[in-house]
Amino acid sequence: MKPNPESRCEQLDVRGLRYNVRHWGAADAPPVFFLHGWMDNSATFQFVVGALAQDWHVIAPDWRGYGASEWLRRPYWFPDYYADLDALLAHYSPHRPARLVGHSMGGNIAGVYSGARPQRVSQVAILDVLGLKDGSADDAPKRLDQWLDAVLADPQLRRYADHDALARRLQQANPRLTEDRAAFLARNVSRVLPDGQVEMACDPWHKTAAPAPYRLDDTLACWRAITAPVLLLVSEEGYVVDRFPADSDDYRQRLACFTDVRVTTVTDAGHNLQHDQPEQVAAALENFLLRD
Repeated sequence: MKPNPESRCEQLDVRGLRYNVRHWGAADAPPVFFLHGWMDNSATFQFVVGALAQDWHVIAPDWRGYGASEWLRRPYWFPDYYADLDALLAHYSPHRPARLVGHSMGGNIAGVYSGARPQRVSQVAILDVLGLKDGSADDAPKRLDQWLDAVLADPQLRRYADHDALARRLQQANPRLTEDRAAFLARNVSRVLPDGQVEMACDPWHKTAAPAPYRLDDTLACWRAITAPVLLLVSEEGYVVDRFPADSDDYRQRLACFTDVRVTTVTDAGHNLQHDQPEQVAAALENFLLRD
């Protein structure tokens, strides 16, 4: 593993919002886009980047409302992430299809986008996510009712006395997290408030559930339209295994949508496989990604 590789950040206007984009590696190295998950930010990939054996230009945005990107401080509309990704690719890879690596929510974004814009994607790696549970139309009135109440609220995130307290909380949530990694994450996925307390650097409005049920058929249709090779990294004790066991019809239906797919299991890892087993993740990615 490379000794704590340094990243650099730049501010970019993306569809009228200030976006923070993190870079690792030389600008002339083969580019690959890393897309983070829900209630996270781009720094989450630090350990995977450190485990990469080859030279890459890793480009990792903080999604709108996360990290150092601009926060809306109101409810978010999920399709904006697809449009933001489209704009980012137009800026950083205007003339060639891009390699996408997405964890959790970032993997859902990458997968759907790859079907909507197949000509813009050369390869896509999806880390421990395979869509969500199908929503029921019968739930629509209740979800909308709850959302109408939520938009009148003032959502808040849990606060911690200092970075050490947050690091302890991260380790409590994920016992596989080492002290060094917990300390790094506590300082790089958080922000310090005026009173000195610390909270995760995520707009609390992300915790407001969407007003409409999730439509699985829409996602499956997008996956069927993907022309790029797909790598699915499944954590041994992660979300995919928990929600869609490998012997289930649901899992087989979802996997069958991909024309060209490789499935790799990451052992001794939970959902945050990029923290638990960065060496396995890096090796799987480099075995999959084609270099220029």
